[in-house]
Parts: sequence; C-alpha cells; structure tokens
Amino acid sequence: MDKMSNPFAVLASRRLSPKPNGLSTISKKRKASPEDNDDDRMSASPTASPNLANRHIPGGQPTQSRTIKRARTSVTGRPLPLPRLLETLDANGLKTLLRTLCERNPQLTAEISAVAPKPTVNSSLNLLHNYENAVRQSFPYGGNPEGDYAYNRVRPALLELLDALSDYTPHFLPPNESLSNGLEFLDGATAIIHRLPNWENPIHNHHKNIAYEEISKAWILLLKETAKRGGGISLQYDGWDGKLQRHNEQSGGRLEPAIAELRIALGWLSNDHNNQSHQQTRTGNPLGFRIETPGAPVALQIW
Repeated sequence: MDKMSNPFAVLASRRLSPKPNGLSTISKKRKASPEDNDDDRMSASPTASPNLANRHIPGGQPTQSRTIKRARTSVTGRPLPLPRLLETLDANGLKTLLRTLCERNPQLTAEISAVAPKPTVNSSLNLLHNYENAVRQSFPYGGNPEGDYAYNRVRPALLELLDALSDYTPHFLPPNESLSNGLEFLDGATAIIHRLPNWENPIHNHHKNIAYEEISKAWILLLKETAKRGGGISLQYDGWDGKLQRHNEQSGGRLEPAIAELRIALGWLSNDHNNQSHQQTRTGNPLGFRIETPGAPVALQIW
C-alpha cells in the first residue's frame, strides 16, 4: 500500500521527521556584506569604541579627561625672600649680619674680603669723621669739658675712633695702597688727631700721644717708599713737605721723627741742586754748554 492510499503512513512520517535545530538556523543566516559592516559602524555610538573616548574631536567640546586644571591660589604665611629681607636692614644690621656669619663660618672672612670693594680715601675719612662727631656729641652739657667727668662720658666714643683709625691707617700704606692715596689719607687722619680733646689729667692724654706715635710711623714708611720710587721730587713739588711741617707744628713737635725722615728724602735733592749750581758756575749757563767765541764750534760739556 502506498502513502496516498494509507493516510496513517503520512502522519507517521511527519511524526518521525526531526524538528529544525536552532544552530543550523543561525548557520544558515545570510553573511553580512561589506556595505552592511559600514552601516553598522556608522550607526554605532561613538562612546562604544574605546579609541574614540580618548580622541580629541576638532571643534567639539573638550572631554572631562582633557580639561586643564588650574592651580588654586591659597593665602598662606611665608617668609620674605632674601633680597627683600636685606632691604629692611640698615648699615648696622648688615654689619651685624656679616659679622655673625663670619664668626659661625670663618672661611667666609677671606671670601667676603676678596669680593667687597676697596674703600676709597674719601669714604674712609668720612667714616672717621662720623666717629669724630660721635665723640663731640658725647660731651656732657655744662661743666668742665676737660675734667674727669667729661672724659668718662667721652671715653667709649673716643676709643671707637682710635680703634677705627688704627685699622684704616695700615690699609693705606704700601704695598697695599698707592703712595698718593696713602699721603692723602695720612693728611686727613693727622688732622683728625689734632682735633682730639685734651684733658687736664695727663694720664687721659695717653691715647692721643699714642695716636701721634702711630701716625708718625706711618708717615715715615710712606716717606721712605716715596724716596725710593720718586727720589723726593713729588714730595717737594706737590707740597707734602710743607704740609708735614705744619702738622708737626700743630702736634707740638710730636711728628719730629717724620720730619727727620723727610729731610733724608729731600737730602739728595738739595745735594743735586748744589751740584747743578756748581756746574752752571763753571760752564756759564744752566744747560751745561760751554760758551765760545762766535763762529767757533760749540763743545758739549759732559757732566
């Protein structure tokens, strides 16, 4: 019997045929074409791609991760910078600061001395004049200006002046300074010593007498060096011999050792002057040429 004549056979065949499998259905799906892939990529959200998250889009708003954070200005206390701190210090404060640094670090003394500019004659004398003014202002009002009470009031300022004078004087002596600067400084320093106060008690005048002795030694050293280099000509032509003579008179003869050295420095000049005068008398003219009769050859006299 065939299937058409037997309906039960048809039903049996339908029951025995397997149901379609899901995997086979998916495998039979149509393969996506390149055009479909492009459409899918265009339709996808930009945030779905990890590369687009960190990519900057020109003309668009910056992303949160690309936003530049500005530093917040906070008001807090802080010390002054060193240049501003030094501006607040006066001369005494700077001296105290440098002195403290040198005491704590002795190696800085030579370095600061090498870097600091050299003092000039005018600046040094001005500082000494300031010390001298401090001495004058220390005198008490009224009373005996030469008595013991006045001396006790003036003594601290007087010692500061003498200490400064003993420090500045060697600085302007050779070979540390030139002869011209040394002579100029000694001239002003000696004038300051002349103006130091005199006291009734001879013991109190000891400081002034010592100052004259020290300044006289300085004059002697300068005169010796000047005689070696210039033969004393600069001393006479620049008028230093007359200045030293006046200083000796004002000191009451306490610069006599320096005057003796001045005579030694100028001694060769007077001897040379006597030799030239003798030569002029012998030859008849100051240039040393022998005067002969007109028309005769002129002989050069060697002297």
